[in-house]
Amino acid sequence: MAAKIKKGDLVEVISGKDKGKRGKVLRVIPKESKVIVEGVNMIKRHQRPNPRMKEGGIIEKEGPIYANKVMLVCPSCGRRTRVGFKVVDGKKVRYCKKCGEIIDK
Repeated sequence: MAAKIKKGDLVEVISGKDKGKRGKVLRVIPKESKVIVEGVNMIKRHQRPNPRMKEGGIIEKEGPIYANKVMLVCPSCGRRTRVGFKVVDGKKVRYCKKCGEIIDK
């Protein structure tokens, strides 16, 4: 995955049941090459009442999705894009392959 997608990025799903949906990355799991995206791949969990959650029942939450099924949305041009890397002022930064703008500020 090479850190092409980071926590807080806006991404768009490019395949599967949630194709076309956009959301913010809540968590990255590099060991499994998966990401958790806000509002995507919603799963239902049966939850028992516990001290933290007074009320049990069926709760819906986001499940992990493979990182290769999402593409980064460029903050400057607003389109989904591939990510490139270049060194600027001694720092490795990500940039948009479509418009050439630097993603990491």
